[in-house]
Amino acid sequence: MPLPFLTADRAFDEVADDVALPFDDRDQWRRPYRPGPWRVGFAALLLLLASYVMFAAVIIAFTGGLGGGAGFAVIALLIIGAALRLLRMGTWVSAHGLRRVAFFQTQTVPWAKVVTVRTVQQPVRWLGLPRTVQGQALLLVRRDKADERSALVTSHGADFLARTEAFDRASDAIEVWAQEYRPHQA
Repeated sequence: MPLPFLTADRAFDEVADDVALPFDDRDQWRRPYRPGPWRVGFAALLLLLASYVMFAAVIIAFTGGLGGGAGFAVIALLIIGAALRLLRMGTWVSAHGLRRVAFFQTQTVPWAKVVTVRTVQQPVRWLGLPRTVQGQALLLVRRDKADERSALVTSHGADFLARTEAFDRASDAIEVWAQEYRPHQA
């Protein structure tokens, strides 16, 4: 028995244009794609590890070692924070600009500083590891750093590995946001 109201793919199953709903706030930061299965799976494994560490903290605290229990609880909270940050990583857009959230830093580029956002074929990192493979990357060219081209998302990243349609849809959505909000040259 299909339950379409419970699926995350509901908007893509129906034949409907991606029209902004009247209550959508374009000033809010949003990721124009869902996190990929690799990213979600690794975060789930981290949360599973955190549950074991938290269970160990409770056992240590009940056996009389409050200092050790508190230490393990802090470690579990750090693992939970890392899992949540891992899920937050990606490219976010709003009417204010483009935001790239990495694990340790967040970089926001206002639309006025964006020259172009385009998809190119190039060697990309496989799951963020040093190994490179041939793939696609969505590149950001900034007005203040014209010689530097940073990849916003790649076809072999944790969000889009083996999901080429999702990469195409996400890169098109980010390119549309850039086309709509960046100032045009006369």
